[in-house]
Amino acid sequence: MIGAPPPPTAEPIVDVRGVSFRYGARGALENVSFTARAGEFVGLLGPNGAGKSTLVRLVAGLAAPSAGSVRLAGLDPAHAPRRAVAQVCALVPQEPRIGWPFTVREAVMMGRAPRQGLLALPTRFDHGAVQGALAACDLVHLADRRLDALSGGERRRVFFARALAQEPRVLLLDEPTAFLDLGHQVMVMRMAEVAARGGLCVVAVLHDLNLAAAACDRLVVLSRGRVVAEGPPADVLTAERVREVWDVPVWRGENGVTGAPVVLPALPRDR
Repeated sequence: MIGAPPPPTAEPIVDVRGVSFRYGARGALENVSFTARAGEFVGLLGPNGAGKSTLVRLVAGLAAPSAGSVRLAGLDPAHAPRRAVAQVCALVPQEPRIGWPFTVREAVMMGRAPRQGLLALPTRFDHGAVQGALAACDLVHLADRRLDALSGGERRRVFFARALAQEPRVLLLDEPTAFLDLGHQVMVMRMAEVAARGGLCVVAVLHDLNLAAAACDRLVVLSRGRVVAEGPPADVLTAERVREVWDVPVWRGENGVTGAPVVLPALPRDR
């Protein structure tokens, strides 16, 4: 882990209380509560269909809860002006796409839209923010390359940089390591850690329990639309809980280098 998490007395910038949500007749979330603070990296874990991505959408204001409340730096994100929400929160979705073959620099500049005037003419502050985001994500040497000429891992870094250029207080990542090889997974998690240590509130939907345990300050586990565990990785990722939530028997140990919990499937081999 890089640095230390924020003191527990810090006021939450993400505050979800008793939230429920339905897709038609199907319930997705039921009485879900959690908080996240500036300088904290929180991982949302759970099996497919547990409600993780739905919860991120509610925090981003892309949908409104059917019950309960969501507050984002005091704003109701589903009803506040989108520009005001975008100045607080940046979302990197599961499969970010840009239809036109923009350059890397142009794509990252799009993150400045919530802070630009009516004509969207870039100022020196915009150019400075973009250059800083490119440097933070190791993209300066690719700044003039077209997006369609990049690898999947490079494109993932571009959208991360676009979110940083937005200068948010909250960074939401929906499965940021999906479809990436191990090296790029570690790189993305490291960038998220650095963002949190820089003062951002980072909330990420994750499927890799070991990456989450290694990088996150706190984990929130959802199952069937409900929060079933919350706390430090070492407390949350017990063998019993993983077996109960994911329905897989596991061996649970500790990383000999970092001390972080390690969870591996303990399925018998056919002989």
